[in-house]
Amino acid sequence: MTVKDDVRAARQAVRTLEQAVRTLAGRYGDTLDARRLTVDVERVQQDLDLLAGAPAPERADPRPVMQSMETIDDTAYPQEFWIDAEDEGLGGGR
Repeated sequence: MTVKDDVRAARQAVRTLEQAVRTLAGRYGDTLDARRLTVDVERVQQDLDLLAGAPAPERADPRPVMQSMETIDDTAYPQEFWIDAEDEGLGGGR
């Protein structure tokens, strides 16, 4: 098995566990133990995402989504804007 196959199998196991815990939580109701078990399953999913990277979201259209660009005016700020500012890393002139 490749690493990709192992990750896929682990994700499937977590989905199966999540469904089983959901069923158990439905039978036991909103108890502390059921909530803890639900949170533990979420934590396992998060840990798997940290280890192997979050799965890529499935999109119908494989083309990249274009973001709109924002134009920022290249004008000077009013002098009052900089009254209490210091040069970062150089220290103040006080």
